Amino acid sequence: MSTTYAIRVDENIKNEAAEVAKFYGLDLASVTRALWAQIARTRRIPLDLCEEEPNEESLEAIRETQEMIASGKGGRFKTARELLDAALADASC
Repeated sequence: MSTTYAIRVDENIKNEAAEVAKFYGLDLASVTRALWAQIARTRRIPLDLCEEEPNEESLEAIRETQEMIASGKGGRFKTARELLDAALADASC
């Protein structure tokens, strides 16, 4: 016996999820059925709740910060006001 279940989901999330499913040769309905079957079989919700990996822009910012620290070019500030004053004085900001 089968049943139909409707859900509301953000369209962008649905489209991105559909792309991932398609990559694996599946559609969203098949993925959803497989998810529910796994939940029933394992008695667990198989979700990875770990933090996401940083994107390329964030990785570049991390690298730049590490280089500044290693080179000694980064200043040290006693207060947030000193940091803001230095940042605003920098012509590149």
